[in-house]
Amino acid sequence: MATCILIVDDEQSIRQTLQGILEDEGYATIEAENGTAALEMIQEESPDLVLLDIWMPGMDGIQTLEIIKQRFSETTVVMMSGHGTIETAVRATRIGAFDFIEKPFSLDKLLITINNALSYKELRRENEALKLAVEKEFQLIGSAPAMDALRAQIQLVAPTATPVLILGEDGSGKELVARCIHQASHRHGHPFIAVNAAAIPETVLCDELFGHVRGAFAGADRQKKGRLDLAEGGTLFIDGIHELSLATQDAVVRLICDHRFERCGGIKPVNVDVRVIAASHADLEPLLANGRLLPALYQALQVLPLAVPPLRERLSDLPELVQHVVDEFHKREGWEPKRFDESALSCLAAYRWPGNVRELKNIVERILIMAVGPVVTAEDLPELLPEGSCQRQSTEGVGPEKIAAVSLLEARREFERSMIVERILEHRYDLDAAALSLELDRTALHRKMLQYGIPPEPL
Repeated sequence: MATCILIVDDEQSIRQTLQGILEDEGYATIEAENGTAALEMIQEESPDLVLLDIWMPGMDGIQTLEIIKQRFSETTVVMMSGHGTIETAVRATRIGAFDFIEKPFSLDKLLITINNALSYKELRRENEALKLAVEKEFQLIGSAPAMDALRAQIQLVAPTATPVLILGEDGSGKELVARCIHQASHRHGHPFIAVNAAAIPETVLCDELFGHVRGAFAGADRQKKGRLDLAEGGTLFIDGIHELSLATQDAVVRLICDHRFERCGGIKPVNVDVRVIAASHADLEPLLANGRLLPALYQALQVLPLAVPPLRERLSDLPELVQHVVDEFHKREGWEPKRFDESALSCLAAYRWPGNVRELKNIVERILIMAVGPVVTAEDLPELLPEGSCQRQSTEGVGPEKIAAVSLLEARREFERSMIVERILEHRYDLDAAALSLELDRTALHRKMLQYGIPPEPL
């Protein structure tokens, strides 16, 4: 569909001239001879761009622009005038016009202005889409009471500049909570910088956080900025706050209290505007008691502590979390989406999930890759879940008196597994030959071996 441009001018000759120029360039055009007609046309046609003359009888262009911005705020408007002044142009821009062009028109300037206005409109649309995508990405999944309470706490703490402490088990989503706080704060347009203290050796962690001055150590031939410089105006998230050395903890305390720090090897304070969000999976009180955590840091972070519930305490959210992982996997990989039936969800709910949501994501993606068919059932899961979490019922030793308790799918899977093992042994673990005899390609055979827990080589 061609881009539609509304031409608003009381002079018919101007409208006809612009119509000819724009249609030659591939645009579709519609016309209005005054402000009132323009407003009706915008209501009915939703044009991509409005070329609006300033000097018109009755409702002039400035008055029309004000109403357009009140009623149709997303409409992009370029003002036109043969008697324009700088004052008029400034006023129109302040009201919300994209640009101002003078009559008689320079063809090049006219087309460039229109192209820029349409490009800006598209960029704004893309930014809104990205913003929605970011908001969707950084949202907490689940409606369990504990998650509702956590979301309410996030909305309370987000608008403030106070440091936040997030407590929760590994894999429970502490960084996601920190990102939600950042996105809901006035700092959301600035960087979110994450530092995993446990993953960075203590010898380099201070340098990573604060940077260094020239000559701070051998090889420091120039000043280096740290993560704090990158976080200016935004949020610094330190995961594993209990892993910091006492000296680095003291530097973080000064950062929180004074909004300044010193680079490694330097003595000059550096002012910085960042919000500190810290996280830990450890119980901090014993660390405080044995001197591994500074009381000043503990007190600074205890203003707004948040607790992220482990997955085992909100298993009612499991179906929603599984569906979220399925949707994200489908969007990323382009595969046909699969559905987890009630038996599969019950099997997943029977597991304790020591790795929490992170473990759930990894296992569900494994199931999506390995499971055969569009519907995942409990029969698909035993070999794909951690040992003991959902034991597979075997048909071995099932006599006639018990055969009614065994499903047809179960029996078929047991037969398929036995046949694969038999062919692999028959061909002495030559998987190419075994796959050929089974009329499978080697990739499919390997996938079924993983599915049924068959080792890739003799034990």
